[in-house]
Amino acid sequence: MTETAYPDADTLRAWRQDFHRHPETAFEEHRTSRRIAERLTEAGLEIVTGLGGGTGIVATLEGRRGPGPSIGLRADIDALDVTELNDVAHASGTPGKMHACGHDGHTTMLLGAACRLARDPDFAGRVHFIFQPAEESEGGGRVMVEEGLFERFPMEAVYGVHNWPGLAIGEAAVHDTAVMAAFDVFTLTLTGNGCHAAMPHLGTDTLLAACQLVTQLQGLISRETPAHQTAVLSVTQFHAGDAFNVIPETVELRGTLRCFDEPLRAHLQRRFQAAVESLAQFHGLSADLDYQPRYPATINVPEHAERCAAALEALPGITRVHRDLPPSMASEDFAFMLNARPGAYIWLGNGEESPALHNPHYDFDDRLTPLGVDYWVALVRQLLGEHPTR
Repeated sequence: MTETAYPDADTLRAWRQDFHRHPETAFEEHRTSRRIAERLTEAGLEIVTGLGGGTGIVATLEGRRGPGPSIGLRADIDALDVTELNDVAHASGTPGKMHACGHDGHTTMLLGAACRLARDPDFAGRVHFIFQPAEESEGGGRVMVEEGLFERFPMEAVYGVHNWPGLAIGEAAVHDTAVMAAFDVFTLTLTGNGCHAAMPHLGTDTLLAACQLVTQLQGLISRETPAHQTAVLSVTQFHAGDAFNVIPETVELRGTLRCFDEPLRAHLQRRFQAAVESLAQFHGLSADLDYQPRYPATINVPEHAERCAAALEALPGITRVHRDLPPSMASEDFAFMLNARPGAYIWLGNGEESPALHNPHYDFDDRLTPLGVDYWVALVRQLLGEHPTR
């Protein structure tokens, strides 16, 4: 038996750490994609490559018990533009890039599940294993959906997993509805008349206006967001000036706005634009606002969330399944897939002491990988195992 046929914990660890040493960011996951394709092919799976902008893969496995439903299981494969600060043998070998969100682990879990199920496809129906590029802000999930993922690979439901720091290994979280927030980004350039810092009356103070706007925009959250709903507006970049004695002609602000409710999202975008226009008029500035809705909210279908919870609760390695954790204000482009097909997205604990996601000290816990494989296999068995051969 080859290691690919039934990968054990040591093999899974080696795979995961190999992915970690060779991080690749959005739509550039060429080596990662090749490694995935090689192992899927060794396991005897039918694969289609070149998806999702070029580096996405879908592998399809037919159950030996005959016709039945078709489902999709998805893993993201990309890394982040973060410089790793871990002192481990498998640390990133690519300067400025690292797997700081655990997609190396997600890839390995789904790859391990695909290999195990290929060896023993004791179910009725079909499983599509979706290896998706460019989750981190670039919308690889949207690209795959727009390219016809669900038309080319028909499926009744689709499922996803993310590791979750703060939850112990062996714990999981399943939400009935909202899991992750919608995600918008903005770039605002305010332009006025630059002048000497000693004579501000001869110009327009772009810095003063920008500072006022940063505080004013928080009113959209505190006074225009209903108390029973949640929204977060963060200005994350402020670029202006390069001299002590010059009030700069331009200021650039960048940031994000996140919420769960689509009507609220549209309202906040309109009010954001109105606030910018009003402030620019008051200060005599011109405003160039580039406001881009990126990801919709990730919303589970309760029926499918219940199925995921049932599969988790039946696993010996799972000690607790949380059903009441609040959703996260972070975002996920798996939302595009859930907008197109019903399904659910769950969290698996990466350790109570794990550094946060997107932290340069973060590392996926290899103890989680076999448990993630077990979960995927259990979910397939539960969803497709009871359908009689026809």
